[in-house]
Amino acid sequence: MNPKLLFWIPALLRMVFVMAGASIIWWLFGAAYGLGFALLAVMAMLFTQLSYLSQLNVWLDNPHSSKLPDGWGSWTEIFSRLYRLRRDDERHQAELTEWLARFRQAMHLLPDGVAIMDDVLFLEWCNPAAERHLGLTLERDKGMRVTNLIRHPDFIDYIILGRYEQPLTLSLRDRKLIVQLIPFENRRQILVTHDATETDRIEEMRRDFIANASHELRTPLTVIVGFLEIASSGMALDPATREAHLKLMTDQAHRMQRLIEDMLTLSRLESVDYPLRSEQVDVMALVNDVAEEARALSGGKHQVTTSVDGPGVMGSAEELRSAFGNLASNAVRYTPEGGTIHISWSNDGAGPQFAVTDTGIGIDQQHIARLTERFYRVDKSRSRETQGTGLGLAIVKHVLLRHGGNLSIKSAAGKGSSFIVSLPGPAA
Repeated sequence: MNPKLLFWIPALLRMVFVMAGASIIWWLFGAAYGLGFALLAVMAMLFTQLSYLSQLNVWLDNPHSSKLPDGWGSWTEIFSRLYRLRRDDERHQAELTEWLARFRQAMHLLPDGVAIMDDVLFLEWCNPAAERHLGLTLERDKGMRVTNLIRHPDFIDYIILGRYEQPLTLSLRDRKLIVQLIPFENRRQILVTHDATETDRIEEMRRDFIANASHELRTPLTVIVGFLEIASSGMALDPATREAHLKLMTDQAHRMQRLIEDMLTLSRLESVDYPLRSEQVDVMALVNDVAEEARALSGGKHQVTTSVDGPGVMGSAEELRSAFGNLASNAVRYTPEGGTIHISWSNDGAGPQFAVTDTGIGIDQQHIARLTERFYRVDKSRSRETQGTGLGLAIVKHVLLRHGGNLSIKSAAGKGSSFIVSLPGPAA
């Protein structure tokens, strides 16, 4: 039925009942009584309407804490509708609050910075990433002009020129940031920041890896190709020279082979498709194997000693042998003839510990942090003399990452070195 009819029909019926009652009283007791009854009935209805209007006014002043009355007549429907509207509004507010909380949580977890500003660049809100990137503090800087907070000439020019369709690259706070201003609504703007420092570092490492790998492969190839060209030219060579050329080509071919094997090992260790095959490792056999390889590489030029007194370990014996063997071979290569190399397995209280200590040439402190980078060399000329590939410590790092271990290096130039591997607690 039409809502207007639902409102007017009960009202008209009430008026009809009042008039009928007044008419009956008029007929029974006279006109004065009839008019008096009608006046009292109309006043009662008016008082009821005013009472409900007063209660409605009180409720409108505080709709969330005041209770709606049940109502009478048309007021029953009015209060019922208001109650449903308030219930729907509360549900919508709860949903909005929940979505707002989710939005804020998502903004807080974003790796990119987001700062919201008004049309004249006064800061209204920013997430923690924007605080880190731009050096802001929301509590302190809210309401301040962003150009007064970020005093970088390139950023100021970017704002003045207003060419926001292209991002801006900034070097700020020792980080490389990609910044872009995005206008939205009529009086709001969003400043988005992306930290490209790590991406740039990885890209630089990739370029360096390709350049270093190419360089390391080019040198032996140049030697081999040069000697092959001499041989194919028909130039007469005496047996001693030919033998020397063949030995050099063989050495360079072996060097390329070691380099490629190390590169394949690194690729395999980094692959998610190459899971760790854990087993109980025979520690005594492992240390003895590493020591024997070191003695073979030394050729009797060094004193290689061992000690084993520590708990067992779970892991890949093959990978651990590769990592420990690289540490031992480095000690042999960088320890002068007559030096001492000690290989040990012990317990440091938190778990098993493998260490290689030598009396070699040592390493300056400035180089230690970068030793596990691929192809990083402290002394390039000496590295080539020792036939190292430059990937040994990178392999060690990745093996330890897979086993939950860590590598610490103690060294000083001219005073030898200690490479210490700490692994998780003893096997159960």
